[in-house]
Amino acid sequence: MAPKPSPASSGSSKKTASTTKPSSSSSSQPEPGTTEAFTQELQALAAKAQSETWTKRAREQVAIYAKSLALLSLIAAFSTVSQLNLSPVYGAIPAAKWHAKLLMAACFVGWSSNLALNRALPFRPELLLPVVVLWTPVVQFFLAEVSGKLTATWGPLVTEGLTLFPVVTISAACVATTLEGADLSVLPGWLADAAPGLGSYGYFKTAEKVLGYLLERHVGKTLLNTRLGMEVVLGGLYAVLAPSKLLLLALPAMLHTAVLNTHVPTDMALAKLNTGLAEIGYTVLDRAESITGYISVVDSPKEGYRVLRCDHSLLGGEWVKFLDHPRFKGNQVAEPIYGVFTMLEAVRLVETAKRIRDNEAKALVIGLGIGTTPAALVAHGVDTTVVELDPVVHKFASKYFQLPSNHTAVIEDAVTYTTRQAADETAPRYDYIIHDVFTGGAEPIPLFTLEFLQNLHTLLKPNGVVAINYAGDFALPPPRIVVNTIRAVFPTCRMFREHPRDEKEFAATGVDFTNMVIFCTKQPSEGISFREPTARDMLNSPSREAFLPPQHEVLDSDLVESVGEAEGVLARNSTERLVKWHEQSAMGHWAVMRTVLPEGVWKAW
Repeated sequence: MAPKPSPASSGSSKKTASTTKPSSSSSSQPEPGTTEAFTQELQALAAKAQSETWTKRAREQVAIYAKSLALLSLIAAFSTVSQLNLSPVYGAIPAAKWHAKLLMAACFVGWSSNLALNRALPFRPELLLPVVVLWTPVVQFFLAEVSGKLTATWGPLVTEGLTLFPVVTISAACVATTLEGADLSVLPGWLADAAPGLGSYGYFKTAEKVLGYLLERHVGKTLLNTRLGMEVVLGGLYAVLAPSKLLLLALPAMLHTAVLNTHVPTDMALAKLNTGLAEIGYTVLDRAESITGYISVVDSPKEGYRVLRCDHSLLGGEWVKFLDHPRFKGNQVAEPIYGVFTMLEAVRLVETAKRIRDNEAKALVIGLGIGTTPAALVAHGVDTTVVELDPVVHKFASKYFQLPSNHTAVIEDAVTYTTRQAADETAPRYDYIIHDVFTGGAEPIPLFTLEFLQNLHTLLKPNGVVAINYAGDFALPPPRIVVNTIRAVFPTCRMFREHPRDEKEFAATGVDFTNMVIFCTKQPSEGISFREPTARDMLNSPSREAFLPPQHEVLDSDLVESVGEAEGVLARNSTERLVKWHEQSAMGHWAVMRTVLPEGVWKAW
């Protein structure tokens, strides 16, 4: 029998076993650089590859592109909303002066500095986006207060430089950082390097065009898609995309927007707005946001007139203080504050080969305004059709001005309507056509093209007369271009302006902005003459007595030629001839409007 091991020897034996086990295990590991080690590494990589499945990689790639597209879509929408909020203060054309350049600069700065921005901030840059967007209405509100000092030249740049520029810059940086994780291995090397930048910019421009069209077409239909409402909604979407405690910094801005911002389309905000306007003698009776701009009805109780405003332009106005005056009690028409609108009624005074009787006449009016001319035509018994693009303009003209109900209203784009009617041989033809469209400091170009005027020519009866109101700066070439185009369609024309040029003001400013009415017929003749107006033509109206007979004739020599350009007409495919002058014309119009009504009315909108 073998002797039992002593405790000491037993413990020693266990210790030996325990220490030899690891050595046995370590001895099983292959030596580095051997075939066994290489095989083991391959097996480990294969196991890791199996764990990182195609589905997981796909989800990661989808998340990368979804975040990038979301950021690009938001700044595309914010770009349009920014312009919409500037147009009541500066007009659409001045608001766009720096817009495209600023967007491109912001995209470049953000894309090229994404690494620096990530290193400079102690948090992810996108967390700043909802804060900046929610502060935007506050910045716009206070900068509008100093818009007179900033002027239409620099005001839009300063405003978007403090609001739109940082949002686009940060967004571009975030997109650049996010797309670094995109798998572009299927593309050639040179294309893989360029694809993120080119693809992002291409998507942004497409989204800006599509979303811009949708936002502008549906603006004002609900509280959420008003100018201010859309900014708040975008701020909320950014907050969902990048939630953080930094949102606490936006609370003062949200409070100001909810309580103090008079641009919110609520009764409380309108009451607060009118409290401030009362100090300068004005009040806003109604307001709405629509497809052509911010529309409001503004009263001057002290002066006794009322105007219809669209963005930074006036569509017309009338004297309300005469409504209860004994002389005018029961008048069929109101007294307009602008004589040019009564000058348009002289279309009835043009001598024609066969006298046109009012009770047998049909008139087509392109552009409503407050309805001064249509109201007069209806008062004379003329069957009148009005084509107006903006339903809010027609609503306010009917509710707050003296537009009679017994007319035919067509709420449609005039180009579409006249094209359809001209092609339809059974559609009505007219004895009188009044073309009276203008907005934002420049003519709506599609309504002055050769093709549109040819449609009017088709719709005008052989014995008919057309009157075209053109508003512009006579110190610039556009009036001559427009007149050339009109004469290419209508062979016999005669032109009159509202007032003679103020030579002193023109010498000081270089601006000669005024309204001109061009009377034309379809038949070649020696010229146009007007019959003597009767008392009935005047409709018991001092404005018509003063302005109805055209007085201040415009000669060809009064129209400035385009230096270095051949004379020609404005065709649908050559509108750049007029577009290039719009900015200068709109800037001059902005300055004129700031003298027509007090600055406080414009900046408060």
